[in-house]
Amino acid sequence: MRQPTFFDGERKGKGFGTESVLLYALGDFQERGKVLAGRDLPFDRLRGAFRRASEAFGTEPPGDEEAAAALTALGAQVRRVPTYFAKHPFRVLVPTPLAEKARGFFLEMKKRD
Repeated sequence: MRQPTFFDGERKGKGFGTESVLLYALGDFQERGKVLAGRDLPFDRLRGAFRRASEAFGTEPPGDEEAAAALTALGAQVRRVPTYFAKHPFRVLVPTPLAEKARGFFLEMKKRD
């Protein structure tokens, strides 16, 4: 296994915030053929997309609280559910304009690669 160096950490993730990573993740979720807009999704359904987006940007995946705050800032409706109900205690409702914005952002980022 390759050990990261001091320079690897500095090169990765420059200039991209949590919102960009989550927009990419929401776009990735849609490009995989899943319906995002107008659905009340458990956080668990989006965790894979968050992980893939973080890998694409070279950053650490956001924690539950950080992702929930960033999604709220982007315009999604995030609500907390009891911890006995789910391991990741949030549900997310993404409005159609945010879903369209995320898909456009994802496609634009894919064009750059």
